[in-house]
Amino acid sequence: MAKALFKQLPAYSPELFPVNIFDKIPADHPVRLVEMVVNELDINHIMSHYKGGGTTAYHPRMLLKVLFYSYLSNVYSCRKIAKALEENIHFMYISGNSIPDFRTINSFRGQILKEHIHKLFAELVKMLVSMGYVSLEVQYIDGTKIESVSNRYSFVWKKSVEKNKAKLETKIHQILSDIEGSIQSDNQEVNKEELPQSINSQELKKQLSAINKRLKTPTKTQKKELKKLQDEHLPKLEKYELDLQTLGNRNSFSKTDHDATFLRLKDDHMKNGQLKPAYNAQISTHNQFITHVSIHQTATDTTTLESHLEGFENAYQQQSKEVVADAGYGSQENYELLEAKRVEAYIKYNYFHVEQKKKHKDNPFLVANLPYHPALDLYVCPAGQFMEKVTTSTRTSSNGYEADITHYQAKNCIGCPLREQCHQSQDNRVIQVNHRLNQLKAKAKELLNSPKGLEHRSKRPIEVEAVFGQMKSNNKFTRFTMRSLPKVELEFLLMAIGHNFRKMTTQKNNHIFTNLTKDISNLKNYLTIINQLYWGVKHILNNNYIKFA
Repeated sequence: MAKALFKQLPAYSPELFPVNIFDKIPADHPVRLVEMVVNELDINHIMSHYKGGGTTAYHPRMLLKVLFYSYLSNVYSCRKIAKALEENIHFMYISGNSIPDFRTINSFRGQILKEHIHKLFAELVKMLVSMGYVSLEVQYIDGTKIESVSNRYSFVWKKSVEKNKAKLETKIHQILSDIEGSIQSDNQEVNKEELPQSINSQELKKQLSAINKRLKTPTKTQKKELKKLQDEHLPKLEKYELDLQTLGNRNSFSKTDHDATFLRLKDDHMKNGQLKPAYNAQISTHNQFITHVSIHQTATDTTTLESHLEGFENAYQQQSKEVVADAGYGSQENYELLEAKRVEAYIKYNYFHVEQKKKHKDNPFLVANLPYHPALDLYVCPAGQFMEKVTTSTRTSSNGYEADITHYQAKNCIGCPLREQCHQSQDNRVIQVNHRLNQLKAKAKELLNSPKGLEHRSKRPIEVEAVFGQMKSNNKFTRFTMRSLPKVELEFLLMAIGHNFRKMTTQKNNHIFTNLTKDISNLKNYLTIINQLYWGVKHILNNNYIKFA
C-alpha cells in the first residue's frame, strides 16, 4: 500500500529571507490604493494641531489611512476599527502595525479631523479630476434622507411649543394682574406702568424684581403666587424660549440630537412614510463619483440648492457649467439662481412629464393652454371671453423668496355653456399666473428636450440614484452613528471618501494599479530567484559535489 504524502507546512520550511505577511496582500487590493493616495495628500493644516512636548502621538497620516480604509470597508465603529487593527492583515498593513486604541481613533475623528475633512475631500476630488475620473464642469445633484442616531420617540414640535407658551404667558399675565390688584387694594405703592401684553423671561424677571421691591409685607397668597412665578413659570418660560431658538425655521427637533429634524422617511416594505429624526443629505456626482456633499435640516430639496452650490464654489473656487437635477429643485428661485451664475439648468419642473401627454395638450380649459396676448396683457377663455388683469400679489416661499403673481378674471361667466367644464367657482373665473416662472420653465423645457438635455436626463437616474443605492443598500449605511450637524457632516464625508475609493478600485484603466502591480510582481520574481539559487547552492554543498581546498 502506497504511503500517504502530505504537503510540507510553510512555517517549517527554511527560507533565506524573513516571511513578510504583507506580501500576501494582492497588488491591486484597495488598501494599497488608500496608502498611495493618502501619502500624496498635504496634511500640514492637520499637523498644526500637534504641539511639541509631552509623549509621542500617532502620526495623523496613519490615522487618516486607517479611517479612510475603514469607511471603504464598511467599518464605522471605532471599537471595531481598533479590533481590526489587531486581527485584520489589511488594517495591520495600512497602520504600519500600529495599534491605536478606540479612544485615540475617536478623538482624532471627532476633534481634529472634523475641522479639516472638507479640505481633504476637495483634495481627493481634485486628484480624481487630474487622473481623468471626473469633471467639475457638470453636477448631477440629488438628496436623500438618512436617519439620525437620536431617540425616535423624544421630540419637540414647534406648534406645540408656541401653543403652550401662549397659554403660559396668559397665565403669567393673570397672576401679575392679581398681585397688582391686591397691592392697590392694600393701599400700598401703586404701579404707574401697565403690564406688557407679551411677556418673555427677561420681562418677567423685571416684573418680579419690581414687585418684590414694592411689597413691604406680602400676604400669604402673594408669597405663594410669587413663589409659583419664580420657581415654576419662569423656568418653563425660559425653556419654551430656548426651544423656539433651537427650532429656528424648522418645525421640530429631537431631544437627544437638537440638530436632527423629524422628516418623513420611506422605510417599511410598503413604502409608507414614517416620521423619524433625520438629516437631508445632498450630493453632487459625476461618473458615479461623489464630487460634493452638504447636509441640511429641511425636508424639501428645493431650498438646499443655493447653499449646496456655494459650498461647491468654496471648495473648488469655480462653479460647474451645467447642473442636472430632478423636479424637486425646479423652482423660480433656483432657476434664477442658476441663471445669475450663468449655469445651464437641466432641471425639471412639476408637471414637466404631464405637459408632454396628449391629454394635457388637448385640454383647452387649463391655464397653460389658454391663449395669451402680451400686448393687451389678457387671456382668452375657451368661450372666447377676455380675462383681464384685476390685481397682483406676492407669494413668499418657506425660505423668504418672493414671487410676483398676476390675477386675471373673466367679465361674465353667467350662462356660459362651458362653465361646468371650465371652473367650479360661484363667481367669474379667476386665474393666477406667474409670468416670470413661465419664462423660466419654457427655457428649462427647451434645454431638457435638446440632444444634450436628453443625454443628461438618461444619465441622471444612473448617476446619483446608483450612488445612494450603493451606500444605503449595499453598504447598509441607513443611519448615522454620530450626533450634531458638524459630526454628521464629517461622517457622511468619510462615507463619500470611502465610496470614491471603492469606485477607483473598480476602474479597469487604473494606471496606478497597473504600474504598482508590475513593480511588486518584478520584486517578487527577483526574491524567488534569489531564494532558489541559495537553496540550490546549499544543496550542492551539503552533498559534497564541490570540494574546497
